[in-house]
Amino acid sequence: MGIRWAPRNDARRRRGPTALTAALLVAGLTTVVPLATAPAANALANGLATTPQLGWNDWNAFGCDVSAALVEQTADAMVANGMQKAGYRYVNIDDCWLEKQRDAGGNLVPDPAKFPAGIKAVADYVHAKGLKLGIYEDAGTATCAGYPGSLGHEKQDAASFASWGVDYLKYDNCNNAGSSTTQQYVDRYAAMRDALAATGRPILYSLCEWGVNQPWTWGPQVGNSWRTTGDISDGYGSMLSIFQQNVWLYPYSGPGAWNDPDMLEVGNGHMTTAEYRSEFSLWAAMNAPLIAGTDLRHISAADLATYTNADVIAVDQDPLAKQAVPVAVGGNPAGNNGLWVLSKPLAGGDRAVVLFNSTGSTATISATAAEVGLSKASDYQLRDLWAHTATETAGAITASVPAHGVVMYRASSKVGANVGPNVTLNESDLSGATPGKPTAVTESFTNNGRTAVRQADLALTAPAGWSVTANGSTRFTNVGTGKTVTATFTVTPPTPTTPIETDTITATAKYSWRDRTDTVSTSRQAQLVSPVQAPYSTYSSATDAPAQFGQVGSDFAISGAGQDVWSGNDNYSAIYRSGAVGNAATVETQVTSTSAFGGYAKAGIMVRNGMTTAGSGPEGVILYVSPSGGIQMEWNSDGNPYIDSVTPGNGTIPETVPVHLRLVRSGATYTGYYSTDGQNWTTVGTATVPGQAATQDAGLFVVSASSGSPALIGYHGFTIA
Repeated sequence: MGIRWAPRNDARRRRGPTALTAALLVAGLTTVVPLATAPAANALANGLATTPQLGWNDWNAFGCDVSAALVEQTADAMVANGMQKAGYRYVNIDDCWLEKQRDAGGNLVPDPAKFPAGIKAVADYVHAKGLKLGIYEDAGTATCAGYPGSLGHEKQDAASFASWGVDYLKYDNCNNAGSSTTQQYVDRYAAMRDALAATGRPILYSLCEWGVNQPWTWGPQVGNSWRTTGDISDGYGSMLSIFQQNVWLYPYSGPGAWNDPDMLEVGNGHMTTAEYRSEFSLWAAMNAPLIAGTDLRHISAADLATYTNADVIAVDQDPLAKQAVPVAVGGNPAGNNGLWVLSKPLAGGDRAVVLFNSTGSTATISATAAEVGLSKASDYQLRDLWAHTATETAGAITASVPAHGVVMYRASSKVGANVGPNVTLNESDLSGATPGKPTAVTESFTNNGRTAVRQADLALTAPAGWSVTANGSTRFTNVGTGKTVTATFTVTPPTPTTPIETDTITATAKYSWRDRTDTVSTSRQAQLVSPVQAPYSTYSSATDAPAQFGQVGSDFAISGAGQDVWSGNDNYSAIYRSGAVGNAATVETQVTSTSAFGGYAKAGIMVRNGMTTAGSGPEGVILYVSPSGGIQMEWNSDGNPYIDSVTPGNGTIPETVPVHLRLVRSGATYTGYYSTDGQNWTTVGTATVPGQAATQDAGLFVVSASSGSPALIGYHGFTIA
């Protein structure tokens, strides 16, 4: 899994793993395939959410910093930026909107500082924009952030929501009075269902019990959607983990009753555009509610284009309302080697097909029309829902898919006029490229269409400093159906000018068919490393992906993966100095850059008795920056092998990069500091740590918190005094 589930004194970290998660982790993905035979339950008959709900929620981007102004400004933005036109309707308030105590009559009271005119005034404003308002409560004695819950107050609170003009209720599961059995969960959530129905106002009911008691089996009679997992965070590992849980629940999804894998992170800044497109595509294929979780008032053009892709939204909103099914292709199980094919039946007989590459390098993903469930035909049309182009294929559905990316097709047996052949271009792996050493690269071009390719010209380009030479012909003629042609090149990488230099090498094919000419391209990345020099050493306990370490003068870089450095995990990659820290010492560095760094990933300073003794006690101290955690210090409190303590809570000191970090040791006491300018320092925290040796190792470290997917971190300076 890509995130740590242990509670850490932060309302944002509030949901635990599901039983399905445990099954996936212990027994493998195929253990849940039998869900395909389970019958879908009847949906709640309130006439709402006949297609998955589209909207916005403040929590992912703002946490408790919600206000009437934020909600109203977001409604304005949704109208102005085209999201309302694209189908987004709900503007949803999450936790922290209310006072800490009910009034004398037992009623919930909106926080007068955040909502000075109350909730009804905000609802009226949102309604005047042609949108609907959502609100949050909890099926417990208190919300996840400690505000009054609705357990035992369902009728009173539902009446308040209705009187305010609320159209949507997200109902959480914190502080649930020890509720544990399925029947107890059903009773708590059904009480609010009945209370909402009694108001006479149509209020969409979104259950948020985190998948604890398999809500997909009973949720359809209780709510319009149900969370199937713990909370998402803005990192690829978190998104992937949630997808891998929710994707198998396809039998339980239908009109008015949707599996909810949590809000979208698109726009929050810690995934790439390709990864955000993957999230949006996968959620749409899984019939998920599409609830934006970012600041829509300040959103990039690329992220807005993702949210408003009409072709992908149409897949999510398709009236047939069938969730995509993971497809076993070529005799291999679905998701084999991290390469996924999803097929979603659509009204009218088409199929939405998602080719998802969850691995860390470009890969070709292939299926056939028969495997994805299309009826037999001589030819098929593939409309690429991100490129907005159409091609025809004789039956192969294949593409070169970038790392963490998707290709999403609408596949049909009806082929339009003047549609060109679908082609695939592949480029061999460059992960072993070494500065100054020639490397062979193979580029292959395949025609999947019925229409012949008259001529194909293959080329390979690389950044300045690289040498690229073709070995033989790069022009090919008369490439027929199913035929593949290949060109080979010799490339020689230059000496990198940075500790770890990431270069992109692009393969291109210009091809002609009938009287037309098209171009297709794909690319691979090569990491060029300048080796670490003495007195520094390197080490990695993160075995899920190879680590890379680089140094140029006082600049350092680490590319490393790993699940976490917390509780039962001790996975990290480090550049370190052995025996450099005594009883009185100061370790300092600057984290200068991050890439593929999201969720609860960490990068910073590590001090421990032995850097190469991961998983053995005692663990030491880390001072780091994290996208979701912010700037924090962690340590082991009891001499055991794993870190178990943290200060401050998640998000207390927001993430900032570049940032200077300083860890000071005085005997058994360690104090962490950070600075944005290297001059003015702020204390992160202080801890007394047992079992620390008189002489310790100090290192720069990274853990990506995304299994198999390395983060790349740049550091400037590594001083120990």
